[in-house]
Amino acid sequence: MERISTICPFCGCGCGMHLMVESGRIIGVEPSPGHPVNKGMLCAKGWGAYEFVHSPDRLTHPLIRKDGQLQESTWDEALELICGRLTGISARYGPDALGFLCSAKVTNEENYLFMKMARAAFKTNNIDHCARL
Repeated sequence: MERISTICPFCGCGCGMHLMVESGRIIGVEPSPGHPVNKGMLCAKGWGAYEFVHSPDRLTHPLIRKDGQLQESTWDEALELICGRLTGISARYGPDALGFLCSAKVTNEENYLFMKMARAAFKTNNIDHCARL
């Protein structure tokens, strides 16, 4: 069994944990005893934070709707479509027609970058965080 040190993906706290890997599959987690954030403990969500990795329902590629059907695409194609649609909405209805919701499942730094994108690139202050919803 292999132990791989990582950070829990469930929220933005950054708890340290070890993935327990056997035959290339994650089979469990254990808290990192010396980690300064969680000091050897995990919350209920952290204990199961790995379970989505091998889910057959997990999306592994971006999907774009073409002719009414979802089809796999490249990241470049998906991001170009998203940017074009957001830019088009802003051009037609003004930047306040856009709204952005952040996530507690990412770091503070990622939320900060998302906020900067909304305000600097799309010129809107319509941004909120799911912890407030």
